[in-house]
Amino acid sequence: MVNLFNLDEDLEAQQEFISTYIALQERINQFYLKLFLNGKYDTGNAIFALYAGAGGKDAQDWTQMLLRMYLRFCEKKGWETTILDQSFGEETGIKSVVVAVKGNLAYGYLKCEKGVHRLVRLSPFNSKHTRETSFALLEVFPEIIEDNEVNIKPEEIRIDVFCSGGAGGQHVNRTASAVRITHLPTGIVVQCQNERSQIQNRAVAMKILRAKIFAKIQDQRENQKKELQGGVTEATWGNQIRSYVLHPYKMVKDHRTNLESSNPEKVLTGDLDDFIEAYLRNV
Repeated sequence: MVNLFNLDEDLEAQQEFISTYIALQERINQFYLKLFLNGKYDTGNAIFALYAGAGGKDAQDWTQMLLRMYLRFCEKKGWETTILDQSFGEETGIKSVVVAVKGNLAYGYLKCEKGVHRLVRLSPFNSKHTRETSFALLEVFPEIIEDNEVNIKPEEIRIDVFCSGGAGGQHVNRTASAVRITHLPTGIVVQCQNERSQIQNRAVAMKILRAKIFAKIQDQRENQKKELQGGVTEATWGNQIRSYVLHPYKMVKDHRTNLESSNPEKVLTGDLDDFIEAYLRNV
């Protein structure tokens, strides 16, 4: 314990007191934040998906940058990540990717990040090196383990199999092991090609489908509430939750909380806690 009576004359005691105070504040802060993460699935695992939006090759490169950012964020949290499916761009970046995240509070934290993310920078993909704006969409779903949460009837799905493909059109294998599942009532389409067998890919695809159907049901319920309260905001490219500006100045701004950072490089390496905490305090 720190002797408060010796603080004025003991430099070591002062430093010990400051360190203890900072550590205590951090523990209190984390406990306070967890009070907001009281949803049914907040403490559980998550599945997130990234999709390149408007912006061509820049958007596909931006989607890959975001994937790296979220993988680093998960790594810092001590969470395990597995890429379930990935569609590469023809020349660079990725068109889409689906990732499973295993860890305590994974869904609770990552759900704060869902929405459109906007990048402004000098494009490395055109000869004039002009300033370009790119968009990518992040979707986040809880991992649904109990089958009774989402009832999927066999006659409601269509299953197609195809050969797995890798970057540049190269085949991962020559057998039809990749699986694509279409949920006919909702039109939701999911696929998985990263596992070794068709059976494994089908199981993973069903996990993704179950999560997406659950999220759609939740969104419909939320939209009904918003309609009763006076309107629904469309999830379009104009409704970005956060902008990352690398030129002509450097800034990351969350449009929901107005929190800003002048260090986008740090944010893009997975330093997202300030943005997530600010969002949790404002919802």
